[in-house]
Amino acid sequence: MLHLFSALAVKKALDSLIPQFTTETGVAVDTVFDPTTVLMKRIEAGAKPDVIVAVTESLAAFGSVVPIAKAGIGVAVAPGTQIPDISTVPALCEALTSARSVAYSRTGASGIYFASMIEHLGIAAEVNARATVVDKGFTALAVVDGRADLAIQQLSELKFVPEVRIVGPLPEEVQHWSHFSVGLGTEAAPDATLLHKFLTGQSAKAAYAEAGLIEDFR
Repeated sequence: MLHLFSALAVKKALDSLIPQFTTETGVAVDTVFDPTTVLMKRIEAGAKPDVIVAVTESLAAFGSVVPIAKAGIGVAVAPGTQIPDISTVPALCEALTSARSVAYSRTGASGIYFASMIEHLGIAAEVNARATVVDKGFTALAVVDGRADLAIQQLSELKFVPEVRIVGPLPEEVQHWSHFSVGLGTEAAPDATLLHKFLTGQSAKAAYAEAGLIEDFR
């Protein structure tokens, strides 16, 4: 069995790709999904994945690193609620400060960026006074269960919760792109090259696009 570590942003795509890989090769895959920062802490503690899908900048110590996709940050609301205007930075600020609560991730790349963004925009104190900050996972769940009015996360992660309504991406002036790549572990099993090739091949492109990721093959 192969051990795969993957960032949450790619989960929707891998949920279809991994069973397809196992069917085609007969090789089983055990997958751990977490934010890239959490995956790196697992590895620092001794975990040895055969293959890892994570934010590209974190993969310097891994072999055969191949870019696959990038994801931007967006906003989602609960079904049946009014869609806020986030088309400009002032409109976004108004939406964030008017919300009863804004959900974002403490450890995910989108949440780390969002925390710095609202600080830069001068609204951090107001937003954080009533924010719903989740340690990890899908922030859109917080609008589904009523904990928050707005969810902030990478668009591919927001799409993983089908009940929500995706408002759209952040305005271009404050948008942040996370680039994802596939790498081989330092002690990867021989069959790991099969999985690496599958996840970086042309057949995987459709799954990444369907999951809301944008092609970043090079």
